[in-house]
Amino acid sequence: MDDGSLRPFLNVASSATGRPWRDRLDDAGRAQATAIAQRHGISDITARVLAGRGVGMDAAPAYLDPRIRDLMPDPFTITGMEAAVGRIVRAIKAGEMVGVFGDYDVDGACSTALLASFLHHHGVRTRLHIPDRIIEGYGPNIEAIRAMREAGATLLITVDCGTVSHEPFAEARRLGLDIVVIDHHQAPLQLPDAIAIANPNRQDDLSGLGYLCAAGVAFMALVALNRSLRDARGEYDLIGALDLVALATVADVVPLVGLNRALVRQGLVVMTRRERVGLRALADAARLDGPPQPWHLGFLLGPRINAGGRIGDAGLGARLLLATDEDEARKISAKLDALNRERQAIEKAAVEDGCAQAELVIEGSPDAAALLVGSSEWHPGVVGLVAARLKERFRRPVFAMSWGPDGIGTGSGRSIPGVDLGRSVRGAVEAGLLIKGGGHAMAAGATMAQAMAAEFVAALDAEMRDAVAAARADHSLVIDAALTASGARPALYHEVGKAGPFGAGSPDPVFAFPNHILADAAPVGANGHLRYRLKAGDGAIIGGVLFNAVGSQLGQALTSLKGEMVHAAGGLTIDRWGGGERIELRLADLARAGR
Repeated sequence: MDDGSLRPFLNVASSATGRPWRDRLDDAGRAQATAIAQRHGISDITARVLAGRGVGMDAAPAYLDPRIRDLMPDPFTITGMEAAVGRIVRAIKAGEMVGVFGDYDVDGACSTALLASFLHHHGVRTRLHIPDRIIEGYGPNIEAIRAMREAGATLLITVDCGTVSHEPFAEARRLGLDIVVIDHHQAPLQLPDAIAIANPNRQDDLSGLGYLCAAGVAFMALVALNRSLRDARGEYDLIGALDLVALATVADVVPLVGLNRALVRQGLVVMTRRERVGLRALADAARLDGPPQPWHLGFLLGPRINAGGRIGDAGLGARLLLATDEDEARKISAKLDALNRERQAIEKAAVEDGCAQAELVIEGSPDAAALLVGSSEWHPGVVGLVAARLKERFRRPVFAMSWGPDGIGTGSGRSIPGVDLGRSVRGAVEAGLLIKGGGHAMAAGATMAQAMAAEFVAALDAEMRDAVAAARADHSLVIDAALTASGARPALYHEVGKAGPFGAGSPDPVFAFPNHILADAAPVGANGHLRYRLKAGDGAIIGGVLFNAVGSQLGQALTSLKGEMVHAAGGLTIDRWGGGERIELRLADLARAGR
């Protein structure tokens, strides 16, 4: 049987961005989509989206309506969770002071806020600490632990960190602190000394929940704690906490599969109610318009919370999420918004420098499996963003390092689907190539001596070469279905949305618009954006804005193909300006019709 997935979609073998287009579905997938549509009475478009994400015919109804109660396993299936919950329950009942040590990113801030708000609900005295990225670095440190003990804490809970903290925990135990770890990062075989390490990515964990972010693991702990502490104070509002779980899950770019889908779906509903003072203030500062969508969390809210940890006060995000005073929340949100603008300027300069370095490496070694770039002038708070930008541009794992005057660098790496960066970093630590490091499949952090950089890259190249080559072999734009401007209506947008949330592990649907006239493409604003309009044969119009179009391949194509018949491809979004709903196209690619 001829497999249509091998033929370019709409015969586009090379688009404006140099990519072939291909159908997400092969013959079997198309048959599956037809069966889903017929069995469940949904549109062919939505059925194709479901089939393209591996949803079977019988599973479609539950997938379109994911429920936490149906997908929530017993929290104690996570190795270490029962011991962790037991020790926290004892602390609550005994009135102990609890220290909570988080991370400086969105997941860390949300995890810290989740745990701290639960403890506050039960009247527990807490001392919170989010480390300074530059001064303290990632994870628990001895100085902060000593301060917690001196303040009276007898239990230390680390969230989104702690799985590899051998030396700090040894000191904590010497000081008489009990330790509970709630984390999701990849773990070595030899774990640090703690009462409990609840982490679904432990090597001895069989829960199958390794896709959870730290806030997801913390939520599982709260479910178990709520069950164990049904006292006069009343149960903690777990549903009301899902806005934080959703924010962390999207911002930490963990796969939107299984339980994560239900957590994000329900968390967005909670966020729509705007009941959390801090998130309400942050949404206003970010000028979030309309009901929150996953991309709002990843591109509007998340970066602002991260900005505090990157170039400002690392504790701002957690304090905002715990705020109960409107004025305080507005002040923190305004500060985070200003820091985010400053971060964008710092990032832009570093990305330009990093791109130049990467191009030199690739010029000499085109098949390099991984790239390492760095500078003593880069702010340590933006290296993860530099790595992410370069990873997208060069389609291979990238490490970006900020080198110190002592020859020691701190940095972050970002990977591509199918290449497990966290495992490689853990191996490099064990081999003595890194001073310390850790992470998960798609992102990792590392501290290394600059003198070891070449050896580290060589080790990455040797380990990753085959996986990177396989991942890079297909750079096609994958199309979910074909639409026309007249068919792209709000009703379809909302129906397809039920197959979401979309993001990591469940990509946003990409639709092709065949044989539309590129009726207009004109500059808008002063930042190099282009507004475009596509006209179907029946006169229906769909348009949108291509941001930062000047100088890009796609921007040049929009300008040169104006007035011609084209195939366009991209995602759908909705514009609610003026109280109505209008579909817009987020253009991803373009090709002249007939090619």
